[in-house]
Amino acid sequence: MAEQRRGAHGTDGIHGADGGDEGAAGAAVAYGEAADAWEALVATARRTVADGLVVGTSGNVSARVGDLVLVTPSGVPYDRLTAADITGVDLAGRQVVGTLVPTSELPMHLAVYRTTDARAVVHTHAVHATAVSTLVTELPPVHYMAGALGGVVRVAPYATYGTDELAQNMLRALDGRSGCLLRNHGTITYGAGLDQAYDRTAQLEWMCRLWLTASSVPGLTPSLLTEAHMAEAGARLKGYGQRR
Repeated sequence: MAEQRRGAHGTDGIHGADGGDEGAAGAAVAYGEAADAWEALVATARRTVADGLVVGTSGNVSARVGDLVLVTPSGVPYDRLTAADITGVDLAGRQVVGTLVPTSELPMHLAVYRTTDARAVVHTHAVHATAVSTLVTELPPVHYMAGALGGVVRVAPYATYGTDELAQNMLRALDGRSGCLLRNHGTITYGAGLDQAYDRTAQLEWMCRLWLTASSVPGLTPSLLTEAHMAEAGARLKGYGQRR
């Protein structure tokens, strides 16, 4: 397992601000927050595998803590990740925590954080969602839960994985949405936290499976919701759940 950078790079790999003891203390607090977030991130990444949304190392998960983006490393099975493998970059993409190479899909994650208020991003190669991405330019509105993502889910045009072109295609598909499909690739969703980002991914995969199932019945065509239906559902879903 990789060891974290020390010394000139602050506490356990996090760059500390200049200022002696005060800077070291600030770095220690930042590292503590990052360590807690990393544990939650790894748990979420493992959940994507357990729930069949990811095979092997095909997806990635990230979480933002201040201006630090914690992200799963490239090519490492989630069941092997430990606290010692914490990997993080700043919003410019410069690695400031850890020694493992960040996910190749880092451009997509950073594009989301730079343009939205997201605090977590989940990317998967979920099978039903990926299948739908090869068939249509947007997921037909077969269920009102699309309202939870902001409306009809778009499909971003294909581009090679890990490229800025893919990140830009994704941003256009995400305009006004918190999730989209990536053509011949998979899904990406974001949220105010890991739980919300993950739930949106799971709901998107479920809706894709629903549409594929309904549209496969010979001689019948699924009924679709209107824009008004979607808008009303979206408004109601904003108040869904318990208020704290």
